[in-house]
Amino acid sequence: MREYLLGNVAIARGILEAGCGLASGYPGTPSSEIVESLAPWAGEQGMHVEWSVNEKVAMEVAIGGSWAGTRSVVTMKHVGLNVAADPFMTLAYLGVGGGLVIISADDPYCHSSQNEQDSRRYAQFADIPCLDPADPQEAKDMAIYAFGLSEKLNLPVMLRPTTRVSHARSDVETGTIQKPSQGAGFDKNPRRRVALPVHVRPLHRELLSKQEALAGELESAPWNSLTLRGDHGIIASGISGLYAGEAIARMDLNLSFLRVGTFPPPFELVKKMVEHCNVLMVVEELEPVLEEQVERIALRYNPGLKILGKSSGALPRDGEFDLLQVDNAVATMAGEQTRSAPILPREILPPRPPSLCPGCSHRATYYAMRKAFGRDAVYPSDIGCYTMAVGMGTVDTCLCMGASITVASGIRFGGEERPICCSLGDSTFLHSGLTGLLNAAYNKARITVAVLDNSTTAMTGHQPHPGTGVMATGEATSRVSLEEISRALGAGLVETVSPYDLDAAVQTFRRAREHPGLSVVIAEQACVIGARRSGERRRPFRVRDSCTGCKKCVEFGCPAIEFVDEKASINALCTGCGVCAQICPIGSVEVVE
Repeated sequence: MREYLLGNVAIARGILEAGCGLASGYPGTPSSEIVESLAPWAGEQGMHVEWSVNEKVAMEVAIGGSWAGTRSVVTMKHVGLNVAADPFMTLAYLGVGGGLVIISADDPYCHSSQNEQDSRRYAQFADIPCLDPADPQEAKDMAIYAFGLSEKLNLPVMLRPTTRVSHARSDVETGTIQKPSQGAGFDKNPRRRVALPVHVRPLHRELLSKQEALAGELESAPWNSLTLRGDHGIIASGISGLYAGEAIARMDLNLSFLRVGTFPPPFELVKKMVEHCNVLMVVEELEPVLEEQVERIALRYNPGLKILGKSSGALPRDGEFDLLQVDNAVATMAGEQTRSAPILPREILPPRPPSLCPGCSHRATYYAMRKAFGRDAVYPSDIGCYTMAVGMGTVDTCLCMGASITVASGIRFGGEERPICCSLGDSTFLHSGLTGLLNAAYNKARITVAVLDNSTTAMTGHQPHPGTGVMATGEATSRVSLEEISRALGAGLVETVSPYDLDAAVQTFRRAREHPGLSVVIAEQACVIGARRSGERRRPFRVRDSCTGCKKCVEFGCPAIEFVDEKASINALCTGCGVCAQICPIGSVEVVE
């Protein structure tokens, strides 16, 4: 049966067809839809599906499920693997029970990430296999294959989709969904499961001894294919393999072509390619992982081989590739005419900076924060929707999840005397802000922490978290109180306020600023998109003729407010938050009756 599926939905389908019984993850673009697609099947399949509080926790939950004998999967984006790196690196020593698949979705070009990072490096580092799909069909098939490979090698297996694979749509051949088999239960075996030095030394030697078998298994994987033709050739991996294949076919070039979908790459196929060719181009996104392997093999079997790629400058090491870029690289190598790039919309349209949604409570929170702390204060921030308020002058740093509090503490202890108010969202606070707040309290950091609580994980698609009282499957659960947690961790002043009540919010932030120790302000207001989806409707606002054109409301930055004919105007985007009415100095903004 063929279905038209999003790449991440295809991966979820493969997980279901493999009879997986446990899925955990933390939302992060481009990986989020995998768990979202699995959640509706949880009850019918008898499968445990969860959004974990962070990637490390998700990794450890999946490891526990695997050790209990159940096929398990954990999903995250590439930077999330950094958070999970501690258990990830030791896991390869200790092995698995039921098949364990680690999905780390990479984001070339930083579409929605703070860095470009190649997860294949982590697989290399941990000495585990990595599968690099080129399209949704391969991603689905690789997901199924990965569980069996994991059990055969007693190793976790990484699946590394990239943004263009995760968010592409295509016809996918689907099979039968399998009910998860009941795990045999946890086998008490300290030598295998307890990472004491005396245990892991022989386990490391065992891991190294598996590498030959690992390479042998991947050698004949169906996603590695070789066509020997002319003495010039292309070796490409992942989605770059599709681009290169299309370029060769379009220009009808007499080129040898090796498509690689596994890491380590297939040694024998690379060796044949290296021995056959005089010139090779290696095409892969981000790091030269494949290129380095080709260079090592060429050094032994064809030292005079000319290799083009990232090291030679033929292809860039940063960003993602597209069909035209690969097409021209292949044409240049083959001595064919290159094609000029079409004029793109971004080259003829004015730039549009990122913006918070109309009526977003984060905008009102930052406005109140700036009123209370002043423009000269220091504002460390974090990963989430609120980072898009950088133009408001209240986002001075953004490093990684949960870093706003700890960076703020470091800035204070580094000698900064100006007021410091850091900000992070509710999901981020629960992900990795708790330890930072505890550290700030313990070490007496004189800072203010603003928790922008919109009751969801908005940036990645409105997933629930422990502060929402709802699980990934929609089932009700206990709801964590951010106020109580903040007090328990040692904050001296903790207050909750609605940012839509602008005067109250400003006064709350002023009290926090004057507090002599650690203070926490929880700006609580549901995400405007989530509120509308739940049926909440507020009356929109309009500008009266008495407007003097002072632009106070326009400077607020809401997309619903325009300036037309020397006066402010509110368009159809208005969600009725009413903050602009509180900003207007002469009361010219009123609710539509």
